[in-house]
Amino acid sequence: MTRPAPPRAVEIEAHAKLNLGLAVGPERADGFHEIATIFQSITLADTLLATRTRRGFRLRVRHEDVSLRGRAGRALRAHVPSGDGNLVLRAARRMAERAGIDGGASFVLTKRIPARAGLGGASADAAAAIAAMAALYRPRFSPAARQALGAELGSDVPFALRGGTAVGLGRGERLKRVELDKPFRAIVALPPWRVPTAWAYEQISRTKYGLTAWPTKLRSLQSLGRKRLNLSRALRLGNTFEGVLGSKREEFRSLCERLRAAGATGVRMTGSGSAVFGILAPSALADEVVGRFTGREPLYLANSSRVGLKFRLLSQS
Repeated sequence: MTRPAPPRAVEIEAHAKLNLGLAVGPERADGFHEIATIFQSITLADTLLATRTRRGFRLRVRHEDVSLRGRAGRALRAHVPSGDGNLVLRAARRMAERAGIDGGASFVLTKRIPARAGLGGASADAAAAIAAMAALYRPRFSPAARQALGAELGSDVPFALRGGTAVGLGRGERLKRVELDKPFRAIVALPPWRVPTAWAYEQISRTKYGLTAWPTKLRSLQSLGRKRLNLSRALRLGNTFEGVLGSKREEFRSLCERLRAAGATGVRMTGSGSAVFGILAPSALADEVVGRFTGREPLYLANSSRVGLKFRLLSQS
């Protein structure tokens, strides 16, 4: 049987993630901290269009604001490099080197996931680039090798390649797939402030914030991973980074209160921040929740997703 030719172009939806629970543990010998988290893919997504070329790699970045209210334009454009600093190009080049790919690719990245907000947008884009190169060239490069390459690019990239729901340990790269007991919808709010991840980890190390609770939270998360995941129990794990917000603590509390007043529950920060999400009850009307929200923060509606990447082959060779 003749193997079909690889596509000339592929389009990939790269999904954002939420950390339903996130506990930070002690610092390791390599300078990273142990973490225990529950990753969840959501339908808010960037799109990467990749076209095979003879040589070299090029990237063009577009921005599309899909917030339900508020204006997220500045948040979308800030901190998204279009040149060699972009993880898409770094991932594609490294994939070509490791997998022995001779050709190149031209990429068009449509950004909808706000940058530096704890939503994993850059990691999702890197995962999409790895997957795109695999689809365009079909090298002998195993899924395990892709996961290892992803871990070199960033701690969240292995989950972005896999997607769905997973318990993450180590730096977040050691993954165990779990199943949600039921899907959910979430409202995601984007405050104007940001929390540098390195600074947040530094505060945890300096103040020892949350470290005494680490063994208990680790055991709790490991027990959650043995069965279908209950969303309410996952959210009760909390997020260590919420305790090291410094001067932004009161603004964070205000945002949480306003989301609850609008009708969201289980309100949490994702990652090291600064995006904050709340769960919508199955009977809640999203338009009504958005209408009741007071504040200027851009809001996004997202559903839980069973995948991290969604493919569409556009043309054959």
